[in-house]
Amino acid sequence: MGAWGIRALQSDEGLDVLDFLEKSCLPGHTALKLEELIAAMKDEGFFGETFEEIDFFYDQSALALTELYLDWLDTGKFPDGESWDHIKEFTASGEALRFLLRYLRGIRDEVPDEDGEREIVELWKDSPSRDEWSAHLDTLIQKLEKQIEGGI
Repeated sequence: MGAWGIRALQSDEGLDVLDFLEKSCLPGHTALKLEELIAAMKDEGFFGETFEEIDFFYDQSALALTELYLDWLDTGKFPDGESWDHIKEFTASGEALRFLLRYLRGIRDEVPDEDGEREIVELWKDSPSRDEWSAHLDTLIQKLEKQIEGGI
């Protein structure tokens, strides 16, 4: 894991998500739908076939996409880059929000993978930034829950 911060968008895997979206999902669109991004990412292996397939990359993908969506809600902006400037709208269905929330809750609740421990939790457990990362995860979960409760 190459990371320079606690956010998934501050990691190599987060950059992979951004790169995929820039090349495959942004061209020709002025509006994005979270559910369409999730479907495209599933097709390209950013998520498992089921939630029982637990993988560090899937967790990072869910975190990065959540950060991207919530950043848009908070600021109306995306990561720096000319390829994002033309996007004027980013919406999400309740189903898409619940999909991401399920991943994030699985991380928080330390649902184990087939080896007995969720890799992303294992990596952060011994980090000096563990508490900060955990607080960030909790904030993402709370914001998604608030969006769902808001009737999206």
